[in-house]
Amino acid sequence: MAQTKKKRRRKHRGTQGGRIDANRRSRPKTRAEAKAQARSGTKKRAPRGDHPPTWRNSALRGIGAAVIFAVLLLVLFKRPLGAALGLGAFMLVFYIPAGYYIDMMMWRRRERARMRGADRS
Repeated sequence: MAQTKKKRRRKHRGTQGGRIDANRRSRPKTRAEAKAQARSGTKKRAPRGDHPPTWRNSALRGIGAAVIFAVLLLVLFKRPLGAALGLGAFMLVFYIPAGYYIDMMMWRRRERARMRGADRS
């Protein structure tokens, strides 16, 4: 009679060429290796603020803020559509460079603090 259940198989490891990278094992071989892996912890991502600001990010943030501003003018303050869109466009033109230069100022400040910390070490 044919076997009804499929036999459990291990997941495939390695590349299509047949190479298996020993450094990418998830389970340590020895107890000492397990302890070293636990002590080192997981690799953490770099904090968000470590990257210099970009005009693209400032534009996206400015668009979001201008849309919220225009919607609030329409809903809460009962302004006409043309006035709300006009003020929203003005705020967009204001928010994008203001956001970029504020982000740049804060980033430079963090970089100076990071450099001072690196000099002391």
